[in-house]
Parts: sequence; structure tokens; C-alpha cells
Amino acid sequence: MFGIAYSTNDPAGAGIAKVLRDKLGLSESYVCENSETCFQGGNIVLAGFREDVIYFDFLDERMPSEVETYIVLSRHSSEAGVKSYTVHHTGNFGGDAQYGGSPGELGISSPRVSWLILRALYDSWRAGNRAEYEVSYEATHHGPTSLSKPLVFVEIGSSIDEWRDPFNHHVIASSIVKLLGTKPDDCKPVIGIGGGHYPRKHTELALKENVCYGHIIPKYALQYLSPETLDKMMSRSDVDIKGIVVEKKGTRAEHRSLIEEYASKRGLEVRYV
Repeated sequence: MFGIAYSTNDPAGAGIAKVLRDKLGLSESYVCENSETCFQGGNIVLAGFREDVIYFDFLDERMPSEVETYIVLSRHSSEAGVKSYTVHHTGNFGGDAQYGGSPGELGISSPRVSWLILRALYDSWRAGNRAEYEVSYEATHHGPTSLSKPLVFVEIGSSIDEWRDPFNHHVIASSIVKLLGTKPDDCKPVIGIGGGHYPRKHTELALKENVCYGHIIPKYALQYLSPETLDKMMSRSDVDIKGIVVEKKGTRAEHRSLIEEYASKRGLEVRYV
């Protein structure tokens, strides 16, 4: 079962949720605790909460225990104002938790679910002829980080105009509906190293090949790269990670050496893009 959550104060999340309710014919339900809205149908529960999404550490307590994976519908903010449809996992690589979660903690990733959503978003983006938008993974960032089940964020960026756009709500909702109706696909679960906050080369690889990403640590956070960090990226996943993909440009030699030594000891493939 999927637990789909959003903030009722977020026009992007609330807009996507409304379209989902209509598309899936969900019925009002009382299985959610302390929620503003709660709907159920088939294998999903859809709940709205008044809190901001980065503080959704309470989902284990407020969503039904039958939920296996959480999907959070959200707005995305960008100083550059990039129009986007993005997918990412949650976590804090360093000692700062300014945007929710706990310092140095990663949420549980779901490489396959995030990959299927990314691909569905890409298909919807192409069909909708929205060339001004980008479809991308984002690097792992912000909270919540302490949930006991996998968590995937799906977001619309990057300003109030995009958050309120009904077409964008339909793009995201259609991608979720496609996920729900998709038969299991084989993909190779990996973790990603390097690249920017929107790691283009990792995204391109996932769209071209059956390679699905768990956590991605961007170039700007490589100061925190260590065997312990890699352990967390590997273990905080709902499937076994089979390889490490590194964006070579911008990843320093000492970091590449650390990664290769780590992978060699564990029989993991390292791939450079």
C-alpha cells in the first residue's frame, strides 16, 4: 500500500491531491490520525496535514500501518526559478538539519518507486510539450529522515505560478496513477555520487537505461563523503544496492579513490559518467 501525503497549506501538493482523488475515485476515510483530509481507495491512502512536508516525521504514527511506501506531493523552490518536475529522497549528509530531519541521517530510499515516477514524469512532460520544464532527480536533501518506511518526494518547481498551474497538477497526478498501474520492472539499484543539485548525468542514465537511484550525494556535499556515509547510503534503501555511479567531472581524485576502495571491498561495480 502507498501512503500519499501532502500539506494542505501547499498549493502544489493540494492541487495534485485533488486531481488524484478525482482520477482514482477515492472515498473519504477515517484511517488517518490527526489529518486535515483523508481518502482511500484500492492500494492507496491519501492524506493532507497542516504541517509543512519537511516536518512529516509523524507519518508512521498518523498513516495506517499497512502502508509500505510513502510518497509526498510538494512544491519545490529554486532561487534560479527553474521550472521543473522533480523526484528525490530525503536526508542530511552533514551536521545541519535546518530543513527538517536529523543531522547526519538519511531517510529510507526506494530506488524502483522513484525511478518509475521519474520515467512517468518524463513521458508526461514529452506528451504535454512543456519544453521549458526540466524533469530531474534531485540530490538527497531535507527532512523527514527518521521514518521506518521508504519515502519519495515528487515536486513541482519553482514559483507560485507553477505550483498553482492545474496542468502541472495533472502531470504529477498522472505519473502517480501510472506508477500504481505498473507491473514490476527490473532495474539495477545504485547510489549516485557527484553532480549538481539537479544531477543531470544521473537523471539521463536513469532515463536511458534500467538504472534506478537511491540516495545521491551532490558535489557540494562531498566534504561529508566517508565510508560511514557510503554505508548509510547503501543501507538506507528498500532494496539491495548493486553499484555506485560517479559523475567524474567535479569529483576529486581523493574521493574517487575512497569510492573505489570501498566498492572493491564489497564487490560493487563503480561506473563513471
